[in-house]
Amino acid sequence: MSPVERARSVVGVRFRRQGRGAEGFDCVGLVGWAHGVDVPADYPGRSGDVARVAAVLAAAGFREVDRAAAGDVLLMLSGPGQLHLALSNGGGAIHADAVARRVVERRDVPWPVIGIWRR
Repeated sequence: MSPVERARSVVGVRFRRQGRGAEGFDCVGLVGWAHGVDVPADYPGRSGDVARVAAVLAAAGFREVDRAAAGDVLLMLSGPGQLHLALSNGGGAIHADAVARRVVERRDVPWPVIGIWRR
């Protein structure tokens, strides 16, 4: 199953901070689960540390690319000092939405993309 198919299979699952499975996901947990990689749970809820995110993604086997394709990880700036991860669905995004309190799929990307990572 592709990362997009995996992510789509959990659309509607509740948002849970530092969630890593069917009981709930946050943005980091969803991206890691969709790609089948372990991701750290020891990160602050609000951090603008792009270098730290880049290092974690690189350590998990991702490389930065210029253009998004389905399955790529989108690093977005969702607010001042707030980074958010999503999975590209080829034109929009699948992500764990804290406001909607669940995993959602969108036809667009909700915030500015500041990095794209591929595995």
